[in-house]
Order: sequence, then structure tokens, then C-alpha cells
Amino acid sequence: MDKRKVIYYTDELHDEFSTFQTTPPKVDASYDYERKSPMKRFVRFLLYRVVMYPVVVFYGRVIFRQKIVGREKLKPYLKTGMFLYGNHTQPLGDALLQTRLPWPQSTFVIVHPNNLAVPVLGKWTPALGGLPLPDGIKAYRNFLNAIKNRVAEGHPVVIYPEAHIWPYYTKIRPFPDTSFAYPVECGVPAFCFVNTYQKTRFRKRPKMTTYIEGPFYAPENAEPKAKKRALRDAVYARMTALSRHSDVEVIQYIKREETDG
Repeated sequence: MDKRKVIYYTDELHDEFSTFQTTPPKVDASYDYERKSPMKRFVRFLLYRVVMYPVVVFYGRVIFRQKIVGREKLKPYLKTGMFLYGNHTQPLGDALLQTRLPWPQSTFVIVHPNNLAVPVLGKWTPALGGLPLPDGIKAYRNFLNAIKNRVAEGHPVVIYPEAHIWPYYTKIRPFPDTSFAYPVECGVPAFCFVNTYQKTRFRKRPKMTTYIEGPFYAPENAEPKAKKRALRDAVYARMTALSRHSDVEVIQYIKREETDG
């Protein structure tokens, strides 16, 4: 559990408070987003279903005592593809616990290339469904094609639109509409999920309740830019409302201007 009690920030859009810092590898046009070989597909099945998921269940039920509210809303869409947008408040938890939401359907997650450099887990990231953000136009084409193919196969794609980790943060930070172009282009719904924190009597670590809401669709008769903006606004408003279920502040976040004399 993060031992920090107070964190000072200056920029809600760009400040990063993960304790893990590294130099991200470059993801160029040679990066294998598709992982079509039989061996790579077998490795994904083995790691995702056999190795990782039991750890995820233990991590969710024992470490965080996670309760999931609204999971039934995903069931009609588990074979048609969707995008899941969540708040970014746990370095390891966000990588693992999102897999519980649409289970047994497996997820793919858009991640920062930093994740590829994490000791041990970094090497597993591609097999576990991590889709690192690309460098350059050619790599972006491969990245976008991989997203479209995974959705066409019926897989949920998970996105953390806040981009930066703020441990145990209980509000929703402003985020751009960039990533909301994906559901517009793929013609599938968006859902949101918000991890909230509640105090417990006998443990310092709060319990986690995850709320799921949706589906959200972009307005049909609008330009692409207006569609992704409207979708972003609808998701942001609902995430903000759901975040109010937190009743404990593990880490206090203070904007630096408020502390300047």
C-alpha cells in the first residue's frame, strides 16, 4: 500500500505519481501487435487463463476486498466488442483487476510503453493483452488495426483516459476526447468503470467497490469530432458521479497554488 499521506500536484492532465520510473522502449513499425503465431496465442492462453487469473481473483477479493456493481450491464456485449474506460488509481491493480469485469471474455488494454520495461511483468505485458502506444505513423496504423481486429473478435478494449496514475485518488481528473475516437470508428458501445474506496474498521487499506455504467453511444447524426466529444462528455459526467461513492481519502492531493503564500 502506498505510504504517502499528501501529494502536491500542479497539472491534473500531466502529473504522474507512480513510484515506478523508467525509460520507455520505442514502439515502432516492427512491433508485433497481432501476435498471430500459434505459439504466441498458446502463451497468451496459458498466462491469462491459468497463471494470471487466479492471482487476479486473490488480489481483488483478499487484498482489496473488491465488490463489482453493474457487471450484468456488460453481458449482452461480451461477444460484440466494446471499450471500457476507467479511472487510473492503482499501479498494479489497474493492470490486473480490470480482467474481472467482463470475465470470461478476455480483455486487451491500451498501455504506456513504460509497462514493457517493468521487471518480470513487462515481458508478459504483450501476452496479457497490453497494446502499447506507438511511435510514428506506421506503428500507429498497426496499433489501430490491432484494436479494430480485437474488437471485431469480440474482445473488450480497456482504456485509462486519465493516462497518469494517481494512487487512491477519489475524484475524476479531466481527460481529452482523443481515445473516444476508437468506439466511434469501430461502431461499438463505450462503458465506464470507477474504482471507489471505502473505509474499513480493522484494516488501513480501504476496500474497493467498482461501479460499471453504460452503454454509451455517440450521437448518430454528428461529425466525427462532435461524436467523440459528446461520448467523452457523457462518460466523464457519469464517472464523476460514480466517484462520489468513495468515503475515505487515503492520500490527500493538494494543488501547489493553494500552498503558496
